[in-house]
Amino acid sequence: MSIFTAHDGTELAYHVRGEGEPLVCLPGGAMRASAYLGDLGGLTAGRRLVLLDLRGTGDSAVPADESTYRVDRQVADVEALRIHLGLERMDVLAHSAAGNLAQLYAAAHPDRLRRLALITPTCWAVGLDSTPERRLEVVRKRAGGEPYDTAIAAYERILCILEAGGTPTPAHWRETMPLAYGRWDDEVRAHVDASGREKNAAAGAVFAGPGAFDPPATRAALRRVAGEVLVLAGELDSNPTAGLAAELAGLFPRGVADVQPGGAHFPWLDDPRWFATRVERFLATGA
Repeated sequence: MSIFTAHDGTELAYHVRGEGEPLVCLPGGAMRASAYLGDLGGLTAGRRLVLLDLRGTGDSAVPADESTYRVDRQVADVEALRIHLGLERMDVLAHSAAGNLAQLYAAAHPDRLRRLALITPTCWAVGLDSTPERRLEVVRKRAGGEPYDTAIAAYERILCILEAGGTPTPAHWRETMPLAYGRWDDEVRAHVDASGREKNAAAGAVFAGPGAFDPPATRAALRRVAGEVLVLAGELDSNPTAGLAAELAGLFPRGVADVQPGGAHFPWLDDPRWFATRVERFLATGA
């Protein structure tokens, strides 16, 4: 574990795994410690992963001002890490909710990115989201056996709660977790169980709070990103769908979208070799 100091004095931690060219990795959750990323399907074979624990998660300190959990205010943390590492330009991988952090960083510092891999990202920062109908279309493809039938029914209940203006509970969401993975076994269940220990729920509630996003301004700023961008969706993932991933890629001058066969929201667990090979090819060639 290594420590650096953010602009507001908060001490932030990062973990280094593997050897080779550095790849700065931003975890999702929102606000889950970076431990869940593991070695990202074996990317450590050719890359030095720099796994950032976002403020208030993992080994990073809790900030004095909890409003700094808001994602746009964490852009400065990513820039502070780049400076700390002594990188003129850097390769970045961001997963899920951290896709928004990476999009905002790209908008603010377009000249500091070499290549950006957005892995099953959410796209609130640019005002993109899947419709309930499109999500259900993907989810229902997994019908015909357990635990998926039960998870699909739970997902349908959540959509009903949201449509009625309610708020699903963590227990509701937990029932849907088999849908977030391409397989369901003891390793995956342990990955799910770790989430409760690794996630800062209070910070997650602030992450995408009021004022965090200005989609028109972010979209315009992303047109200035010169580096290559990969948006990787999972074939079985409903957020983002493959179509939404393609829309996001289209906002970057050199964006490309791809879909991992049989992959869901954590694609490096579903098929580590496919994932690592695809991401490393992008990092090496931009294609």
